[in-house]
Amino acid sequence: MATPAAVRKAVIPAAGLGTRFLPATKAVPKEMLPVIDKPAIQYVVEEAAGAGLTDILLVTGRGKRAIEDHFDIAHELEEALAAKGDTAGLAQVRAPAELATVQYVRQGDPKGLGHAVLCAADHVGSEPFAVLLADDFIHPADPLLLRMVQTRERFGGSVVAVMEVDPDQISLYGAAAFEPTGDDKVVAITDLVEKPAVADAPSNRVVIGRYVCDPAIFGVLRQTPPGRGGEIQLTDALKTLAQMPASEGGGVYGQLFHGRRFDTGNRIDYLRTLIQFACERPDLAPEFVPWLRKYLDDLG
Repeated sequence: MATPAAVRKAVIPAAGLGTRFLPATKAVPKEMLPVIDKPAIQYVVEEAAGAGLTDILLVTGRGKRAIEDHFDIAHELEEALAAKGDTAGLAQVRAPAELATVQYVRQGDPKGLGHAVLCAADHVGSEPFAVLLADDFIHPADPLLLRMVQTRERFGGSVVAVMEVDPDQISLYGAAAFEPTGDDKVVAITDLVEKPAVADAPSNRVVIGRYVCDPAIFGVLRQTPPGRGGEIQLTDALKTLAQMPASEGGGVYGQLFHGRRFDTGNRIDYLRTLIQFACERPDLAPEFVPWLRKYLDDLG
């Protein structure tokens, strides 16, 4: 088998309306909601760059200009910080623009995740690429994406991140049927069921928001009809790829993940993320953790 092409590009869909966080997201993109002092989407871009993917396409929509500004150079702000001698602040402001080459395309008509990925076809071309959902990010100490890129290099095809969840969570995800590969951290995906009822789920292993896709997925997406919710589902296209021969870009593998994942797309998990990151920050934890303990004790 020929050595698979290297993965250099990442696609980050970020066109959602963020309705679960209204009214905060009426004028501010949900991806710009802060995790302490850094917007959630910066963690996602840092994750891609940390895996060596420094050519990044953000798929955005109306009202997302703040994301573009965040990853751009802020000349006036930099000049003001430099004039004050605030070197630490200057480094923090410059960091987003230095992470990667970030480009943008608009998803004019939001027709689902599969459609958002298809919007990246011209930018990606015939290369393999990663997809990172902007609502999810993985703890910086858990190099999931890098492992997925390595799995793609070893097995070819496409790779999805797979995580075990409690049965009552299965209907929120795409559930996977799979077979062993001989590697206890990688499985071969045989079927995917988008947001099934518990009784219909092939397993309690579900796909989370990290993918490494063979470019063959674009041709499949163009032929994929709207599925659940009337949207073009990436899960449906991956299901088709799982049943295609490797010679045509088929085959889908699951990278089993047991690390720390943060879902900033719903309010409770967003709050959990804030608290966990505050407890891990050496500049915040010495003051925050004792306060939190006392607060919880006082609650009884």
